[in-house]
Amino acid sequence: MDVLSVIKHSRIAFLLAFAAALVMLLISEGSYWRSVDTLDDLDATWSVRVSIRDLRQGLLEAESGQRGYLLTQRKEFLKPHAEGVERVRAALDAIDRHYGGTPEMAAELAELHRLSALRLGELAQTIGLHDAGQVDATAFLVLSGNGRYEMEALRLIGVRLLEREQVDVARGRRVLDQTLFVGRVSVAAMSALGLLALFMYLRQSYALNMQKLELARVVQVERERLEVEVLQRTMELTQLTHYLQSAREDARARLARNLHDDLGALLTSAKLDAARIRPRLAGSPPGTLELLAHLVGNLNAGVALGRRIIEDLRPSALGNLGLVPTLEILAREFAQDAGVSMHCTLEPVQVNQDAELMVYRLVQEALTNATKYARAKNVWIDMGTRDGQVSVSVRDDGVGFDIEAPRIAAYGLLGMRFRVEAEGGVLTLKSAPDQGTQVQVTLPQSTATQG
Repeated sequence: MDVLSVIKHSRIAFLLAFAAALVMLLISEGSYWRSVDTLDDLDATWSVRVSIRDLRQGLLEAESGQRGYLLTQRKEFLKPHAEGVERVRAALDAIDRHYGGTPEMAAELAELHRLSALRLGELAQTIGLHDAGQVDATAFLVLSGNGRYEMEALRLIGVRLLEREQVDVARGRRVLDQTLFVGRVSVAAMSALGLLALFMYLRQSYALNMQKLELARVVQVERERLEVEVLQRTMELTQLTHYLQSAREDARARLARNLHDDLGALLTSAKLDAARIRPRLAGSPPGTLELLAHLVGNLNAGVALGRRIIEDLRPSALGNLGLVPTLEILAREFAQDAGVSMHCTLEPVQVNQDAELMVYRLVQEALTNATKYARAKNVWIDMGTRDGQVSVSVRDDGVGFDIEAPRIAAYGLLGMRFRVEAEGGVLTLKSAPDQGTQVQVTLPQSTATQG
């Protein structure tokens, strides 16, 4: 069964499987992109949290650098101050990018920029006053406490921003949980649908297999019925052939007896009458005696013709001499009439009278075919006992024929086969173009000894 046939017989199952695969693909792709978006949002949230931390850290670094410079008068402390300023600016830029599209965050961002700029400005102012030698002004600014106020305000803004991001993180987590849950449910549903499609396919396949088995069983039953019917018809045909052959041989035997008794008696009586007439025609003209001689010759020819007809109808030698001498006589006469070379190897065998007559007729038919159709020059006749079976073979060197090729008139061979099977034997025919023909018969032995 090809793929198209399977799909045709399991259309619903394949439609369900295709729909399940399509839905699972769509759900999987949707869940994937939704998860990607959520993770991107979480990444941005994490980045802004880092930026808020960097902002505070940058301010602390700038303040530490400023104080170190004021206390030690060493220029290398200005480097941490400058790095802190750059860190603050970078953090503010990152925070602006994150909240740039959020109008409600504009005030917070502005306040964050104002406080950061104010704190950095104060740090820069103290450094400037210190470099100008205004120590008192510098000390006043450092001890004024404005920095603590600004840092606390920045801390509060950072806390609010972190709380906002925490809300976004919680929302993103819920989205991821929902996405994963939908994916799990979808996978489970699609798996169930796939199992349903598989179940329907298997059920359909099982139904198809059962139909095939039932069809095979019906075909087998019908085949067995036909085989039994063929055997019965063959047996009936064999029995009919045996009956017809028996009736034919019985009719030939009756005709032979009638010819032998009635015609033989008439011809013999006529010959005797002619013999009695001859002395009485001693003084008759010579023409009369010639006519009488011609009449006697015709009577002798009639007796010989009757004898040949009787022998053809029912060979008397078969009952008087046995099968082997009868076949030898048949082969000798056939060789004389047809002009072929006969090669006989005949051994006495044990078969019943009907089988003897069947073998005689079969050899007679095979010899006729060898000269009439095969145009043979040599014929071999073999008979003997082989492996507890009687074997009879007639082989020629004629033109032969193809056994497998259909033949229009093969009733002679068909009659041979049924005649042999009627006696419980088997007929085997071997032939090929330009290879001659062999007719072989195998018969069971008879318990009665043949003379």
